[in-house]
Amino acid sequence: MKEKMLLLFLATATFANIETMNSFEADFKQKIVDDQNKTIIYSGHIKAKKPQYALWNYTKPIQKSVYIVDHRAIIIEPELEQVIIKKIGNNFDFFKLIKNAKKLSHGKYLARYNNTTFILQLDKDKIISISYKDEFDNRVVIDFKNQIENKEINQTEFVPNIPDDYDVIRN
Repeated sequence: MKEKMLLLFLATATFANIETMNSFEADFKQKIVDDQNKTIIYSGHIKAKKPQYALWNYTKPIQKSVYIVDHRAIIIEPELEQVIIKKIGNNFDFFKLIKNAKKLSHGKYLARYNNTTFILQLDKDKIISISYKDEFDNRVVIDFKNQIENKEINQTEFVPNIPDDYDVIRN
């Protein structure tokens, strides 16, 4: 799951213009539909920067921050007062994957990673959505708005601030 999140973070930062895009920032809405058609919708803001830095700040329906840095996913969940730190494989070359994505039709591309197929929708060279099925067979669609490419993002924004009194779980 965390590697798929990394894939999504980096997709937003690289696909539209892989040679020139160094960063990506946008508001997002993530819709997850299970096999019983139960739907949950998350929203928030993403920042991503080459080579593999990302920060997803979820604001609704819960607050949580997901950092991707140094081949780790760090998930800070204020409501639970906990942090989950998980190692992400370092043999993961997402830029190569996206570079080799296949065009399906105007503005629609297909990329594969770890037996998962991702569909990317572009409009005027901006990623507007990414969809895929997760490991639980849920349908996931992430829509982006207010996209900003190549904005200077200070690397310190990808350093998590973990409160001392939070439980830390390492996977």
